[in-house]
Amino acid sequence: MLQANETIIEKAKLPLMGGAALLDCKEAAHRLKKVVTKTPLQLNRNLSNKYQCNVYLKREDLQIVRSYKLRGAYNMMSTLPLNQLQKGVDCASAGNHAQGFAYSCKKLKAEGVVFMPVITPNQKISQTKMFGENWIKVILTGDTFDDCAVAAKKYTEENGMTFIPPFDDYKIIEGQGTVAVEILEQFADLKTSSGAGDSGIDYLFVPVGGGGLSAGVGYYFKTISPKTKIIGLEPEGAPSMLEALKAGHPVTVENIDRFVDGAAVKRVGDIPFSICKDVLDDMHLVAEGKICSTILTLYNEDAIVVEPAGALSIAALDDFAAVIKGKNIVCIIGGGNNDIDRMQEIKERSLQYEGLKHYFLIRFAQRPGALKEFVNHVLGENDDIVRFEYMQKHNKETGPALVGVELKSKQDYIALTNNMKRYNINYTALNKNDTLFGYLV
Repeated sequence: MLQANETIIEKAKLPLMGGAALLDCKEAAHRLKKVVTKTPLQLNRNLSNKYQCNVYLKREDLQIVRSYKLRGAYNMMSTLPLNQLQKGVDCASAGNHAQGFAYSCKKLKAEGVVFMPVITPNQKISQTKMFGENWIKVILTGDTFDDCAVAAKKYTEENGMTFIPPFDDYKIIEGQGTVAVEILEQFADLKTSSGAGDSGIDYLFVPVGGGGLSAGVGYYFKTISPKTKIIGLEPEGAPSMLEALKAGHPVTVENIDRFVDGAAVKRVGDIPFSICKDVLDDMHLVAEGKICSTILTLYNEDAIVVEPAGALSIAALDDFAAVIKGKNIVCIIGGGNNDIDRMQEIKERSLQYEGLKHYFLIRFAQRPGALKEFVNHVLGENDDIVRFEYMQKHNKETGPALVGVELKSKQDYIALTNNMKRYNINYTALNKNDTLFGYLV
């Protein structure tokens, strides 16, 4: 676990760019007051009962642009000199920063250009155009944020514009830190009615992408509520902050899983890292499948729609169940921009993570009744074939087939594989074979 040192508050009060002034999240909150929604801090009964503690959700999914990113973008853009702002601004984003940027362009009447990765969900592209209206245009380029950031910065230089980064700037961090200002104000109002008494917030769970939110929120909490443990959370497939903390400086993680698109960056920001290394008490990874299960649970039980990055903070709670028992917990839901077209993939990943869906490459004997034998004797009573692709090769002895099986219970997998061995079924389990799974499934 990362421990903050004895000079944490002094280190957190870092100078703004080019000056000796300190980060002022309270001033930023005043600046944003008429622009952003003061999103609710809600006690969630289901999660509180499950973990036997008080779990509060900071609902940034209910922000005007459905994520906290508006805070940083507007805070930076509104403090630019007017003549600089009038020359135009641009940004690179996986979606949420783009929407905050677009809305800020409209509010400030500034022309903007948004560079987005080609893989950005259509819903986020449409929303960005809606929030920016005629003040912005969108350019799709590259596969990740890092790829399109290169193109955006080149465009900035060629056109004399100002680049608005998603996280690596003090004004961006200051704006994101206003989430913490609201949390502490709202918790003070809520704790009496919720039975929290005089105690403060014990744990704060924060999603981490490039590090802007965790730096801003961590800075403010360690200044105002230093006893609160700040837990940073990343998807397993994009551990950029964790790797940076291990190395002692930001590093580039070349191969990342881009599924949690709002938190999948190859490299965290230099400025956020310089703050996070002192204010994060722990950095934790969450499996993408677990995130998917959390998305479905929140929707089914609480009617809360979150994107993958927005579910990170809640998805981690199982791993901290023992230490948060009886405590006051705040989870920041970073965003709710989830494309409905992704729901099938989310369900698929969840089923695989929960051990309820398995894929096999089965080499059936090419004789009458081989498949019938598999269905009648190998499959369990509650097992269901959800995918079957049979391909008869020139080999007359065996015929390979891709078979997907959905189980009612995780424990049924043992019985299924035992039956395949008993009936001498020649099979290869694909779920844990990344290479074969990627090619065949």
